[in-house]
Amino acid sequence: MVDFKALDDTIQQNLQASLGELSRLCAQPSIAAQNIGMVECAELTAELLLARGFEVQIMPTKGFPVVYAERKGRTDRTLIFYNHYDVQPPEPLELWDSPPFEPALRDGKMFARGVSDDKGHIICRLAAIDAFLQSESDLPCNIKFLIEGEEEIGSLNLPEFIGDNLDLLAADACLWEFGGVDHEGTPGQVAGLRGICYVELTVRSASLDAHSGLGGSIFPNAAWRLIWALNSLKGPDEHIRLPGFYDRVLPPSKRDLELMAQFPDMAEEYRRTYDLSGFLKGIKGGAELLREEIFSPTCTVCGLTSGYQGPGSKTILPALASAKVDFRLVPDQDPEEVVLQLQNHLDNEGFHDVEVTYLAGENPARTDLDDPFLHLVVETAEDVYGVPQRILPMSPGSGPNHPFIHDLKVPVATAGISYPKANIHAPNENIVIDNFVSGVRHTVRIMAEFSKP
Repeated sequence: MVDFKALDDTIQQNLQASLGELSRLCAQPSIAAQNIGMVECAELTAELLLARGFEVQIMPTKGFPVVYAERKGRTDRTLIFYNHYDVQPPEPLELWDSPPFEPALRDGKMFARGVSDDKGHIICRLAAIDAFLQSESDLPCNIKFLIEGEEEIGSLNLPEFIGDNLDLLAADACLWEFGGVDHEGTPGQVAGLRGICYVELTVRSASLDAHSGLGGSIFPNAAWRLIWALNSLKGPDEHIRLPGFYDRVLPPSKRDLELMAQFPDMAEEYRRTYDLSGFLKGIKGGAELLREEIFSPTCTVCGLTSGYQGPGSKTILPALASAKVDFRLVPDQDPEEVVLQLQNHLDNEGFHDVEVTYLAGENPARTDLDDPFLHLVVETAEDVYGVPQRILPMSPGSGPNHPFIHDLKVPVATAGISYPKANIHAPNENIVIDNFVSGVRHTVRIMAEFSKP
């Protein structure tokens, strides 16, 4: 019989040491987009695992290395923890209240880049392991870690890595890299992730910028060409115009709709947080808003670059223009198929001069809503939070869960330490220390219950 009180006491006694390790891990920059500190952070992550008696390998990929570790437990059941050690760039630096790689404690929170996404979740799981090793001298089940270094840049090499190491990574279930509570403090379970297709569109109309008086009425303008091309992708009704784009879209099931109906209406929270006057397609809020947020694919202009945007005026006609565009995908869309649809659309619309560069892509994937592991994670939350997790059928965000579900063939569930004001990917990223403790306690219960036949 597992003594959860003793485990909880150990978690509390170890809290300062756990936060110290989290601070050390966050102090090591690991910005995949800029190739800063990646090898050093992989080595530090491996060191933390070695200290817990894990067999550890730093395994190369075509990009940044994967840290793999495993340790046997009392039963043959194997749980794999998926995490990532890379973080988002910290810019704009001037908006941080304390330096992003100098972790700071204030107001019951820790602030640092990566403290929630995802280094806090790594340390949360190590703290749960510490509790078992110190209180019971062993782990209740086999534990494997797969900690990659490219999640923030699209996990480009993870599917191939998993495909090449199916036997090494074999497990019975996977606990995903994120989780936590909503703005009401209710723990949430995310049963799936949307996919993504991320591209860059580029137009070059001349070898160099020209004087706008000289070229304005006789030279092609790269910025206008790009604007017209972007304008062709989606109509004012928000319908995406790529041929065949919606052919593989699966609508939400009756069960999906029932689960979404249990969630609070976020309309007013969104309006207040983002100072919105309203929502697309005339949506007012409620279940309709959540359904659209999760189950409708998107086409989003993420950034535009062309010409002169400095102080004052500069009368030039741009020779080069580019845009970053992402498509959030729902089951059963495929990112590489979307790239072909995009290229065909641009060609059919006469934009042969628009170059499409495929930067990253992930397929959408979902865990069966009736999977026993999913419900184990949901139900073990009640002992910690007072209520079980509320199940969201799919996240509006994306991640590399497809190769876990479809190649490793493991159910994927979420549990963790985050909350809506964690400022993930933004300045002043943070965790609430109490949420960290709750996340460790929940992880302990997941491991204990999972170990049972």
